[in-house]
Amino acid sequence: MPRSRINGNFIDKTFSIVANILLQIIPTTSGEKEAFTYYRDRMSAQSEGNYAEALQNYYEAMRLEIDPYDRSYILYNIGLIHTSNGEHTKALEYYFRALERNPFLPQAFNNMAVICHYRGVHIIHQGDSEIAEAWFDQAAEYWKQAIALTPGNYIEAHNWLKITGRFE
Repeated sequence: MPRSRINGNFIDKTFSIVANILLQIIPTTSGEKEAFTYYRDRMSAQSEGNYAEALQNYYEAMRLEIDPYDRSYILYNIGLIHTSNGEHTKALEYYFRALERNPFLPQAFNNMAVICHYRGVHIIHQGDSEIAEAWFDQAAEYWKQAIALTPGNYIEAHNWLKITGRFE
């Protein structure tokens, strides 16, 4: 049984009903409908913390989805799961792949910056300030890109850039 039919959350059920109605009304191919179903089920699984199931649904959605813009969000969400699991190298890979398809994802740039900043902090505690600075510089570049796409967002990153002298 599809996850959308077993979820007990009222909002999720309402979303599923409306989405199913829209899928019947809007002219879409059967592949697009199937891809959306996997995407919707992934969202439900991810919100419940079932990352393995969410990843399976994402991978299936990637197999079915052909639109580069939609694929970018699927890749971005796969990156989110890997970030949540502490798999930062994999997360960065998926964020890069998302940005290849859609370079206007400020949230991907932000998440990449957060990972680089985290790595810099981790390395500075190990005593290697030179490598840590390289990670901080990379974080700064990603945050600048995120801020350029959405001025007024990422206030904390903006302040960090100013405080550390990395804001131009």
